[in-house]
Amino acid sequence: MRSSDSYTIRGVRMRDHRFTVPLDHGNPDGASIEIFARELEDARTEAGALPWLLFLQGGPGGRGNRPAGLSGWLAEATKHFRVLMLDQRGTGLSTPATRQTLPLLGSVEDQADYLSHFRADDIVADAEMIRAELGSGPWSLFGQSYGGFCILTYLSFAPGGVREALVTGGLGPLTGPADQVYQATFARLRSRNAEYFAKYPADRPLLTRLMRHVVAVSEYLPTGERLTPERVQMLGNFLGGNTRFDALHYLLEDAFVPTPEGDRLSDAFLAQVSAYVSRAANPLYAVMHESIYVQGSASNWAAARVLREHPDFHPDADEPLLTGEAVYPWYFAQDPALEPLAELAELLAARTEGWGALYDVAQLGRNTVPVAAAVYSDDIFVDREIALATAAAVKGLQVWETADFHHDGIADDGEGIFARLLGMVRA
Repeated sequence: MRSSDSYTIRGVRMRDHRFTVPLDHGNPDGASIEIFARELEDARTEAGALPWLLFLQGGPGGRGNRPAGLSGWLAEATKHFRVLMLDQRGTGLSTPATRQTLPLLGSVEDQADYLSHFRADDIVADAEMIRAELGSGPWSLFGQSYGGFCILTYLSFAPGGVREALVTGGLGPLTGPADQVYQATFARLRSRNAEYFAKYPADRPLLTRLMRHVVAVSEYLPTGERLTPERVQMLGNFLGGNTRFDALHYLLEDAFVPTPEGDRLSDAFLAQVSAYVSRAANPLYAVMHESIYVQGSASNWAAARVLREHPDFHPDADEPLLTGEAVYPWYFAQDPALEPLAELAELLAARTEGWGALYDVAQLGRNTVPVAAAVYSDDIFVDREIALATAAAVKGLQVWETADFHHDGIADDGEGIFARLLGMVRA
């Protein structure tokens, strides 16, 4: 472990840590990678006086949060803990895995073998090594979205390292194919689209016009590629939040401007869309997305397969609906950050062997670690029924179901949600 001196940013005392871990924890003498983590404390507390809490962020492929001060859930958490913000393998300041770095590994087959060690079981093994190097006893966990999936893996294979666990919007399926996820979430997306267009009825013809426009007229994003109707539909990710729901309306109202050639898409709109639909900042989100559900069989582009059963989401529909966070093969043809990874993505989608187990259902059924989870009734990313079925399979897991928040609830009331879940596990 290599650590920096502490420094303070707007009331948060920070310290950077770098850890060397095996690429394959089953072969500790083989290749290694580096994992970066940042320690966060309320600067008003005595350094190192509080127990550890490991935050596992959403994703896959997202780096740890970079806080600019004490606010939201972090303000509440640092009353009780010093927080370790992990850059999961391949992200942030950990050894990167991108279109630029992966070719260093050799053939695309070699790259696929390398990324077969980038799932929740590997993240948990990293965390256990880090916990030991920090000299911590069992620590507390807080997982948002995919971070909750990782917590279920932690409770499956290393429950002795966990004191208590809090989960928000992150109880995925424990068994079965990836298809079940998209079959459920397309239905929730349809309802969320209806809710949005009921609130903003003028946006219904506007969206249809926008999607027809990008077919008829070549409009280019600042990164140089043509905007397609499929990428316009990606704006449906806005529907997964409370405040983001209304932010979509503000984005769409900027869409068209008059020009000497007729109405065109505004530079402001194109810039905002480009920032939202590009995966340059988190390519592993697309490359590894369906693998987080793979349990003994290949994903084979499950979302694309299920999409064919829902023609109202097709770009050519009379009034096409917005899609959500699912990843499709066309991502790797339309996003410059992903194009070089297209062959790799195909190999991973077809892969059946070389994945580690994600969960031990029997162990979860005899769990003794206190766990509390927020389940959002209308979550378009992690389906309520799937979440509740998973909760029922984990012994002692307490559920707080609420319709007051959507998938990004901790962005709206992180302090309140964290405090409530911590109170539940300590009651």
